[in-house]
Amino acid sequence: MTAVDPAFKNVTRNKECKLVWRIENMKVVPIAKNQYGEFFSGDSYIIYYAKEKSGRMEMHIYYWLGKDSSQDEEGVAAYKTVELDDHLGGAPVQHREVEGSESPEFGNLFGTIRTKKGGHASGFKHVTEEVHVPRLYQVKGKRTVHVTEVEKSWSSMNEGDSYILDLGKTIFVWQGKKANLSEKMKGAETARSLAEPNTNIIIVEDGEESSCLESAKFNEHLPIAKKVLKSAEEGGADEGFARKSAAQIKLYKCSDESGTLRVQEVKGGPLEKSDLDSNDTFIVDNGEAGCWMWVGKNASPKERKESVMNLAVYVKTKKYSRKCTQTRVIDGGEPAEFKMLFKKWPLPQVSGKVYNPNKIAKTVQTKFDASTMHAHPAQSAATQMVDDGSGFKVVYLVEDFKLVKIEQKHHGQFYGGDCYVIHYTYKSSGRENHIIYFWQGLKSTADEKGTSALEAVRMDDELGGAAVQVRVVQNKEPDHFLAMFEGKMIVYSGGKSGWGNSPPDKQHGDTYLLQVRGTSPLNTKAIEVPRRAASLNSNDVFVLMAKPPGPYIWAGKGSTGDEREMAKRVAGDRSDHQMIVEGQEDKNNFWSLFEHGKEPYPNDPRLQEPENFAQIRLFQCSNASGSFKVEEVSNFTQQDLVEDDVMLLDAGDTVFLWIGKGANKIEKENSEKSALEYIATDPSGRNPNTVVGKVKQGFEPTNFTGFFGVWDTELWSKGKTYEELKKDFAEQCMVQEPAANGVSNFHEKPKYTLEELVAKDRLPETVDRACLEEYLSEENFQTVFGMSYDEFVSKPEWKRTQMKKSKNLF
Repeated sequence: MTAVDPAFKNVTRNKECKLVWRIENMKVVPIAKNQYGEFFSGDSYIIYYAKEKSGRMEMHIYYWLGKDSSQDEEGVAAYKTVELDDHLGGAPVQHREVEGSESPEFGNLFGTIRTKKGGHASGFKHVTEEVHVPRLYQVKGKRTVHVTEVEKSWSSMNEGDSYILDLGKTIFVWQGKKANLSEKMKGAETARSLAEPNTNIIIVEDGEESSCLESAKFNEHLPIAKKVLKSAEEGGADEGFARKSAAQIKLYKCSDESGTLRVQEVKGGPLEKSDLDSNDTFIVDNGEAGCWMWVGKNASPKERKESVMNLAVYVKTKKYSRKCTQTRVIDGGEPAEFKMLFKKWPLPQVSGKVYNPNKIAKTVQTKFDASTMHAHPAQSAATQMVDDGSGFKVVYLVEDFKLVKIEQKHHGQFYGGDCYVIHYTYKSSGRENHIIYFWQGLKSTADEKGTSALEAVRMDDELGGAAVQVRVVQNKEPDHFLAMFEGKMIVYSGGKSGWGNSPPDKQHGDTYLLQVRGTSPLNTKAIEVPRRAASLNSNDVFVLMAKPPGPYIWAGKGSTGDEREMAKRVAGDRSDHQMIVEGQEDKNNFWSLFEHGKEPYPNDPRLQEPENFAQIRLFQCSNASGSFKVEEVSNFTQQDLVEDDVMLLDAGDTVFLWIGKGANKIEKENSEKSALEYIATDPSGRNPNTVVGKVKQGFEPTNFTGFFGVWDTELWSKGKTYEELKKDFAEQCMVQEPAANGVSNFHEKPKYTLEELVAKDRLPETVDRACLEEYLSEENFQTVFGMSYDEFVSKPEWKRTQMKKSKNLF
């Protein structure tokens, strides 16, 4: 058995834990838990994290490299990471993290990443806490907060970020004028986490330095006269990465058969799991967004051992920046972030008959209880059903840039060349809720599509913004949309400029063919296909509408009884229908009703096609810099929905846009465009017609909230605003408001002799013990300190403290 470092001996495979080590003098040294999340730029670290997910222990090993760490330390961190991986049987996912460019998954381990100057080796010294050294920190990032020590100078600062000036018993939080609300909140919250008991936290807004509390102290460390800031643009964008489209992602095969590493391009995207071979190792190149090394279970021991090093060599050869994340995964232990780079990543085979189109499984549907959706939002999210579709609906057709109301008897009848708007109303917990669907036929015009979207917005505005807007593209209808029409949704070919007075079947002709998909009234629809025998399929059910003797229901040998029952519903539940089972067509003169008579059609048993892997993911999106950027939120909860943001929840078949109350006008207007761009740039080659739903803060349906676990309807009303937080800090501050000239109101305070002030117990409770010197008269002050009060306050804080201690006034 391979020897393992003594620091790793207590690490076991089947236990949830989080452990951190630092490389000191080329040895692995454990870090105290109260220091987790605090790093030094001159050091390298190893982090092990294990957590059970879906009944399986998911293990991750990260090695973090400070920007000033030595090559020797980085080499030891990488080598020891492999040693720990071997100790755990090669099961963990390995990640390389670099200071300032940490992955969202890494940031989520600590919430806030604090980076200080210094290090254990290379001539650096960790700062001792006996004497507090003033420091300036930059606070950057909306989700994963990076608190990085920078040079204590205006030249280190820009208008777009928050900064913390830590002076020990006083902490200033300086807010750039272009910092957004969430960054300001993070700055204030971070300052509070750094503060010791009895520490003053003072918020300083950009431009108000001269009038803030303790302005003299602030000026001592950041002279206001020398204030020159970088622009927010010069300060750099917050973390996020540019998504690469499926065409840009690359797959490479690694081989060492000749004794040297050879990397050969296999293909560009979109990628499929079948492109990987368990006998080899592969690199998935997603550019600056990250490179992955996949190690097949049958790869050679040498390939497995050197996989991390080979990936680092590849990234260096490609001349990617130091920020490019590097991750090694093993065959069978791939994390969700890796699988999502692939267009097809099938789940393990399951028994029973399952097929992929429209995600309808051929199973018996039990009675649907809508009340369970509201009592169990997780179920609602999983099924994407807010209720059973039995609420009130009004259906409109887009015609000549306006909406025309459709008669109830024609509800569920759609044309592929048209667009429709459906206003659906249902009740949940005694409250009326609204969904506005706008359905767009595949052959509808751009004008019709645009009108449907605009009318949905107009309807929502009339409801005071209380509706959920959902864009639905033909053939991508979610289950709830189908349920509204109780198994009778039919999509006819062609377009229709108004319904007129005659029913659709008359305008269509007397004879047409419908393919029926679905197993219950909750998931069934029918689609018109060419009236040819070649359109049939042995695994499905079709309805041939014809003149008497009535409609025919053709049932393929692979169809189920549930599907046949749904076909009867599509046929209008008419008693005169004729059921024809595949193979009995000649007895009924069936083929004569088709345009070309009997023709070959697909009749092989359908292969099982398990559903592709789908991981629910939350993102904060931005295309402000011209390229679309996303920042993923790992292990998200409701608290990650920030009020001044537009968030994107990728639920697989549906992409939700969550609009926070504080999101600006431009973000709201561009939100749908951002969602479509997100879908278009998905490395897995996403279907461009994926359903997009728009949800507003405070009006979330259960099929959205269910993805967040416990949902607190009062979360945002209970939280404090930034202004309330500022007020709290000001009230808790143990300093006096400065006068107009920035000097404390020394002359207005009652006066006592030095002897009275030294005997503190005899003083009234109104006397502030933290500034006893201010209760001396001008004459006594001059006698005691040998200078005026104005001269005294101009001295550095450490000098004033020293002088006060010498006179027993501290």
